[in-house]
Amino acid sequence: MSKKKSWYFLAAVVGALVVAMVSFAVPNPTSAVAGEENGYYGKKAKYVFYFIGDGMAMPQINSTEIFKGTLSSSDPMYKEKLSFTVFPHQGMQTTHSTSSFITDSAAAGTALASGHKTANDVLGVDPANKIKYKSMAEMAKEKGMKVGIVSSVSLDHATPAVFYAHEASRNNFYEIALSMSDSGFDYFAGGGLLAPTGKKKDRPDALEIAKQKGYKVVNNQNEIMNLSRNDGKVIAIQPGLANEEAMQYEIDRTHQLSLADFTKKGIELLDNPNGFFMMVEGGKVDWACHANDAATTIRDVMAFDNAIAEALKFYAKHPNETLIVVTGDHETGGMSVGFSGTKYETFYNKINKQTMSFEELDKKIKAYRGIVGENGANLQDWLPILAKDFGLTELTAYDQQRLADALAQSMLDAKKRTKDEKSYLLYGGYEPFSMTVTHILNQKAGIGWTTYAHTGVAIPVFAQGTGGEMFQGYYDNTDIAKKMMSIMGVKFQ
Repeated sequence: MSKKKSWYFLAAVVGALVVAMVSFAVPNPTSAVAGEENGYYGKKAKYVFYFIGDGMAMPQINSTEIFKGTLSSSDPMYKEKLSFTVFPHQGMQTTHSTSSFITDSAAAGTALASGHKTANDVLGVDPANKIKYKSMAEMAKEKGMKVGIVSSVSLDHATPAVFYAHEASRNNFYEIALSMSDSGFDYFAGGGLLAPTGKKKDRPDALEIAKQKGYKVVNNQNEIMNLSRNDGKVIAIQPGLANEEAMQYEIDRTHQLSLADFTKKGIELLDNPNGFFMMVEGGKVDWACHANDAATTIRDVMAFDNAIAEALKFYAKHPNETLIVVTGDHETGGMSVGFSGTKYETFYNKINKQTMSFEELDKKIKAYRGIVGENGANLQDWLPILAKDFGLTELTAYDQQRLADALAQSMLDAKKRTKDEKSYLLYGGYEPFSMTVTHILNQKAGIGWTTYAHTGVAIPVFAQGTGGEMFQGYYDNTDIAKKMMSIMGVKFQ
């Protein structure tokens, strides 16, 4: 062999050895969601927090940072970061279901919990309802970890339910409620149950069944705050719930427990030598976005952030054993930082003057309707309330006409109201006067909305702690579950 050929041969051998060594030492990034370990070869997380802001995407997050900036600084360009937007690892996830580019919470939640796609309305099973998808919470329980599920909406709602139930429809609330106690999870907290005795209210009470299976069910604030690990498995329900068995909107909350309170108590009860998994949902972000109520949305994002702050306190004590992942299941409302009427300007300080949610305004409208009847409404009666509780003191003639038209619709029985395309575009099926009040306020603040439903935009992902680097990049929502399973040391099924 010539000297030149020997040199080429040696170089080829060395090159092959280098490639082999690198391939062995560094996992292929594309294997992040494949194989038994799903591409993660580091230390496993002992404590795992999964925070899901239902309906929360960048517009909701960015709006909250802008709003918080207006509260803490006179600088109109100042934004105040949220606790999770400074996490060192950030990515983006796609959210489509098997049936639509615009997912619902059941399909998105199934993907986030189990790593499997399914159709809208379907909960923890395949679209044909033949295969049950095991969630990471169920896997964690099998591994010996304690498990907690916390939500500001009812505990049988889609996002919390995907972690413990498997139903062909997210509306099978009674069956979902029974699955709670069947799961054996250690801590359920926040909202209540929508149908604890079935649709016809003729079934055995699901909470009584839970007690028979060893759960302590509490809905007294003092009892909740005094819970200890000696109480065993717990279902802790916020006393004095709001509509649909959910916690109050943060903007309406007074003395009631917060999402952060339930998160803090969960950490206290779940902490043990075998570790724990806790999913915390900010569910009312989604509800406020459906109603296009920006101030209420932002206050609930802030409440969600306060819950994450509790996890960060725990993380500070266990930085080498804890993973915190924060994301949303989809965006709701088509919220935008920008409105045509304000062009390049925003005035987020205006929504700070709103003191109640659209739901509380609905109650005032209902009471007023009972007093004046269908034809007795006068917008002048409402101007002091709009000024005091919404800061609407500068109403144009166009604003007043919109409000007067909406008030007239709100005075009618729901069955008598106009139900054409124009009416839906204006009010979305909500109380017309409430919707018009918040729309006008939002528009004056420079905030826009495109829908009363969900949208199909990508959603940000934020991670900190053990395995957090796995969440950088752009991937599908199913990949989040697979990455988390890998970091927890459980196998995707």
